[in-house]
Amino acid sequence: MKVLLNQDVASLGEIGDVVNVSDGYARNYLLPQRLAVAPSPANLKAVEERRKVIEAERIKRRQELEALAAKLNGKEITLTRMANELGHLYGSVSGRDVAEALSAEGLPVEPSEVLIHEPIRTLDKYQVDIRLAAEVQASIVLWVVPEKGTVLSPEAKAAYDGTAAAPATETPADDADADEQDEA
Repeated sequence: MKVLLNQDVASLGEIGDVVNVSDGYARNYLLPQRLAVAPSPANLKAVEERRKVIEAERIKRRQELEALAAKLNGKEITLTRMANELGHLYGSVSGRDVAEALSAEGLPVEPSEVLIHEPIRTLDKYQVDIRLAAEVQASIVLWVVPEKGTVLSPEAKAAYDGTAAAPATETPADDADADEQDEA
């Protein structure tokens, strides 16, 4: 059955598209939800007028998002969290925490737009992406710092300050060699 889409439908098409769908999908979902109508000349004309208005709104919204992305790019925010002496957080930093911090600074961001690639569970500096729309993305710098009164061990403080060299790690092969030397 051919239908004319009244709204954008994910994985089917955009407003104004005439698409061929199964009869059941059209009768049971698209038509009752008013997502589509029969493709008559009057409906085509009405949907085309709505499409022009919606496209103008999309262009305006995209410009607003691009302006927000320009303000966000390179922005540095600081979150203060409780941590143990090794610099491990009690809990973690979520997208909601980042969104609230940005909103407090007058940059409205939804938690679902914050992309945290790995769990933030230690004191450090992180790169966090913000996806405002499909093609509009910004990147911010997030500092997670300890609350006042938190005492860090010298190793954790050096790692947090970025002055420590990478810790030496032993591999299981090194342990096996050491065991062999002990037996000899």
